[in-house]
Amino acid sequence: MAVEKLTLGKALNAGLRRAMEADPKVVLAGEDIGALGGVFRITEGLQKDFGESRVIDSPLAESGILGTAVGMAMRGYRPVCEVQFDGFVFPAFDQIVTQWAKMHNRTLGAVKMPIVLRLPFGGGIGAVEHHSESPEAYFAHTPGLKVVSPSNPVDAYWMIQQAIASEDPVVFLEPKRRYHEKAEVDVEASPRPLHEAVVARPGKDLTLLAYGPMMKTCLQAADAAAEEGVDIEVVDLRTLAPLDMPTIIESVRRTTRAVVVHEAPLSGGLGGEIAARLHETLFYDMEAPVLRVGGYDLPYPPSRAEDEYLPDLDRVLDAVDRSLAH
Repeated sequence: MAVEKLTLGKALNAGLRRAMEADPKVVLAGEDIGALGGVFRITEGLQKDFGESRVIDSPLAESGILGTAVGMAMRGYRPVCEVQFDGFVFPAFDQIVTQWAKMHNRTLGAVKMPIVLRLPFGGGIGAVEHHSESPEAYFAHTPGLKVVSPSNPVDAYWMIQQAIASEDPVVFLEPKRRYHEKAEVDVEASPRPLHEAVVARPGKDLTLLAYGPMMKTCLQAADAAAEEGVDIEVVDLRTLAPLDMPTIIESVRRTTRAVVVHEAPLSGGLGGEIAARLHETLFYDMEAPVLRVGGYDLPYPPSRAEDEYLPDLDRVLDAVDRSLAH
């Protein structure tokens, strides 16, 4: 067993390095990812070790980066594209939803799109407009795209490698405010499947369902609730498209109550989709309706107000209390 204590950011770097060592067709592209190592230094040192032909400092043109990746994938490469911040992805939205997502189906399976989009997402870093978005629902709504989000260094290390190995295009959402949190990573372990949710904390009274940056908040909420005698189960979704509904359903069938938590605005978010599926499947098993905790239906606020916007411990525990009181 080879265990290293890594931050989530360093785990991503190590996972990218391992993928590049294993396959010379893995190529990284993005703005300032080479000499600088990216805004968050996730690709630090990779250009020095693998060269400028495999770690490419691209022009400032997201549509160009992600469009070029289509041609590279068609020629047998496995491009990993970084968009610096979540709110910068929209100039390339056309490439993602009309080319990446459609090419495999358009060619009757003849052409695969093994592309990864690395997208730092979510708030909590005190950034300006366009730097704290949560656009996951746009991509999860698009057939042909896989959407995943690690919440911890162990998953970050393995999931980036699994995403690169996938024959489908993967939108890889990185919770930027968790980049510096550490955990022990066994780099010789056998990872769980990419599109599988996991019970991060078992419990019997209620299920909290979350992903990415909200996992830490939900685990803290479960600790706080335990002091009041409430036993909460926390499920890390890990994958948003496809949703691992068997794991979700199994948990909620046991606890009979569920709260879904995400940073994205409540309307049209993943919470609504999960709630609908649970009500369709477990309507007569649940003791309370599925509740949702999310960002407000407003543009992301200035940094001084983001603590009021983001779901926090109190808002999660309030939803827990409302569910238990039902």
